[in-house]
Order: sequence, then C-alpha cells, then structure tokens
Amino acid sequence: MKEKIEYCDFLIIGGGIAGLSAALETSHNGKVILLTKGKTGETATEYAQGGIAAAIDEEKDSPLFHLQDTLEAGAGLCDEDAVKILVTDGVKRAKELINIGARFDKIGHALDLTLEGAHKHRRILHAGDATGAEIERAIAARILKEKLVDVRNFVYGKDLIIHKGMCIGAHAHKKDGTEEFTFLAPVVILATGGLCQVYTHNTNPQFATGDGVAMAYMAGAEVQDLEFIQFHPTTLAKPEKEGRRLLISESVRGEGGILLNSNGEHFMPKYHEMADLAPRDIVSRAILEEMKKTNTDHVFLSLEKIEKSKIKKRFPTINKSCLEYGIDITKDRIPVSPAAHYSMGGIKIDINGRTNIPGLYAAGEVSSAGIHGANRLASNSLLDGLVFGHRAGVDAVSYMKNFRKENPELLPSYKRERSKTIPGDLTRKKVKELRHELKQLMWNNVGILRSAEGLKKALKRIEEIEKTTKFTPRHDMEIELKNMALVSKLITKAALERTESRGAHYRTDYPKQSDKWKKHLIYQEG
Repeated sequence: MKEKIEYCDFLIIGGGIAGLSAALETSHNGKVILLTKGKTGETATEYAQGGIAAAIDEEKDSPLFHLQDTLEAGAGLCDEDAVKILVTDGVKRAKELINIGARFDKIGHALDLTLEGAHKHRRILHAGDATGAEIERAIAARILKEKLVDVRNFVYGKDLIIHKGMCIGAHAHKKDGTEEFTFLAPVVILATGGLCQVYTHNTNPQFATGDGVAMAYMAGAEVQDLEFIQFHPTTLAKPEKEGRRLLISESVRGEGGILLNSNGEHFMPKYHEMADLAPRDIVSRAILEEMKKTNTDHVFLSLEKIEKSKIKKRFPTINKSCLEYGIDITKDRIPVSPAAHYSMGGIKIDINGRTNIPGLYAAGEVSSAGIHGANRLASNSLLDGLVFGHRAGVDAVSYMKNFRKENPELLPSYKRERSKTIPGDLTRKKVKELRHELKQLMWNNVGILRSAEGLKKALKRIEEIEKTTKFTPRHDMEIELKNMALVSKLITKAALERTESRGAHYRTDYPKQSDKWKKHLIYQEG
C-alpha cells in the first residue's frame, strides 16, 4: 500500500471540544489538518448531557467559589494554579461560545443555570440534556463555515514521529485500510478524548480506547494520575448499546431527583451531608453498598419531585432513550448503577498544553494539568477541553512560528526510517475475545473498589495480553487492543502503587487517605 506524505502547520488528532477549540485558534495562523476516528461530531463531547460549568452569574457566583468547589472535589490533588486558569478563563470562553451561536437554555432573557453534585452554586449552562452536542455544533459550524480546517474523518492516528527530540508529525491510516499517511507538522495536538472503553460498563463512545495516552507514552511523553478513573453513579442499568451505557445526567439529581434502594428507601442522606448531590465517588460507593445490602444489581432514580412538564422539557434525550427500554421517566423510577465515565489522569501538560516533548501538545480528557485532582467536579470536563484546547492553540501558534524560523528544512528533509516489521497473527475473532477479557479484568479488579490481590491478578493477565500485541498491528482492531492493553497496564500499576484511598481511587485494603500520597504519580516509558 502506497503511503501519502502530507505537510501542514498544525496536526490535530481528535475532533471533540478540545480539538475543535484548538483548531479554531490555530486556523487563522496556518494550515490545519484535523483527524477523527469517526464522523465529525462523533465524540465523547457529543454525549455530554449535563452542561458546562462557568461562574457566569456575577451577582450570585464567582470564579473564587468555583475554584473552592473544584479543589474540594479534587481531594487535595488539584494543581491550584491550573484550576485558577480554568475558572477564570472559563467565564470568557463560555461567553465566546454564546457569541458564536451556542444556544443554552434560558428563562426569559437570563441563562437557566442549574446545579450538580459538589457544586454549591448554580453555574451549569445547559442545552436541554444535550449540551455537549450543542457546543460541538456551534464550534464546528464556525470552523466549517470559514473553511479553514481540513477535516479528515475515519482516519486513525497510529504513532507519533519523534525526530531530533521533537514531535514533527504522526503516522495514520484510513479505517478501511485503503490508505496510509505520514503527516508532517511542527505541531501535533492530541485531543483524542478518554479511555473508559477499557471497562466492561462505561459511558464512552466505542472509540474511546486510550489511543492518545498510548501514542504519547510510547513516544516518551510523561503521563500522570491514571489511577483516578471516575465512575458515574447513575447510568441506565440495562444492556449496553454500541458498547456503552446510557448516562443519566447528574443534573437530574440537581433538579430534584433522588436515589432510592430496592426497598424504596432514600439512602444518600446517611452517606453524606450533601445527600444526592455528594461527590461522584461517594455516590458510586454508596450505590454499591445499597446494591450489596439489598442483593440487587441496581438502585432507582426517582423524578417524582420534579414536575412532569419540566422533565420532558429539561431532559428530552434521556426521556426518549428511556422510552426505548419501556421506561417513562415522568412516572417510572429509573434503574441505575455506576459505570466508568472519565479519566482524571492522562498526558502530563503544563498550563499551555505543552508536554515534555517539544512540538507535542495535548488538551481535554487525554491530558492532565492537575485540574481535576483525584475526583473531577461535575461539568468541569467540557470546560477543561474548551479552556485548555484554546490555550494549547494559542501557544502552538508561537511555537510553530519559531520552529519554522529555526528549522526551515527539517520537515522537507525528513526521511522515514522503516524498521523491520513483524505482522501480528491475531484473528479478528481473537482480538474481540481478548478485548472482552481485558475489559472484564478491569471492571472486576480495577473498578470502584480495589485491593492489592485483585490488582496483582489483573496486572499479570494484562501484561500477558499486552505481549500478544507487541507485533506490528495490521488493522484498527489490533491497534485499539494494543492501546487498550498498554493503558490498562498503566492504570493498574498506578492503582497498585497508590496505597491509600483518595477521591475516585478506593482501596479496600488501604481505606484511609494519607498525606504522604499527596502527590501525582508520573510514568514515562523506560
């Protein structure tokens, strides 16, 4: 198969809110190529229901209050300087979204701000229960309208190109295997999203297989905080569709929904003073405890305290999706249980999105600036992608200009050194079997409750699975399995090393928090 070589100023891998924000900022300063594994709009951003947090109400809220809530949720592991940037820049970025056409819900002329878990003020901007999709639509519409970004759908990034200590591009291929590409650029911005498809029960799109983290780690980038996986407490306890659980937004509880066990008892008040709006890790563990006590595989979310007319208007997507399962949320209780939802850790970045490799940037869920600490505050994820995608784009423009000035002939003179490849011998059937086993290992042993025994058991088998992927992958399924095995190993090793319980990381054999572990766990290949 002939390989195409293409040049650009900025190569962005990932088309969610972080990638689009970076593209919007870089597009007026050079040629931008943006790669997506699926169609434009098929990202985790699209599935973000609840909203985007920003202290936009200057009379009743402030960035300082938002900062305090974020730090409290992060359980002592947030980088305060990064959080300050998030909450202050976040107000500016949210206003810009409105200016470019994002249609957030209003009451009259005022924004209809809602409340979610661990927030002490109403600061969540939302568009029904499809906020992520609306934000993505608004930014993508601006980019497509101006025709400044070359968007390539169904193109998989395989590995990064590191030359003379700098990242100068990436190898990629078309999903159907018909084309291979070498993209050469002074700047590569990874915005590939999350990795929770490594768990059996999760809320992520099928392609959230940790590709960006794996690519960066294999290239020598530092990763951090991968032991902190957030499990969303309320996902529909019904069989998965397309490999993911239906998320029942935290904003349902913010509007008055309450959790009941199978005996009809409202149980959250006995677990936390904020009851149903407690931090997600506490709610998830409380649900597990109630399921164990009542010998059931779910609890119920009741919307009986919310007016029926408001339910249909505020949660049209959830209402429609639940009806497909025969559940009318205006009168029926929704069976829910936790599922893997978000990675607080990722590629280590500074406040401008830079990694430890010159030319390589990261933004959004694939990255970690220490914003979320050990437990992400609800609706800070979209804000993270928006703020740090923008900052990465701004900094990347300066870096690109300096690169062009100092290394004018480096990209044109680059010649790929082809190492001897050993093709894999896994059948597609075997890849599916190993993927299923890997996800089950992670769910059973590296989930909401962890112990040394389970973690060691999982790590041993994960490393065996990883060995089967050491050959050169032949197709997208093998590439994803290779990335999933590596990411699963990193999560498990970090969870085993952190011998305490903090935020979303809970060890049954080390149930207490320890000050000696008030640090980030950083890993780098080799």
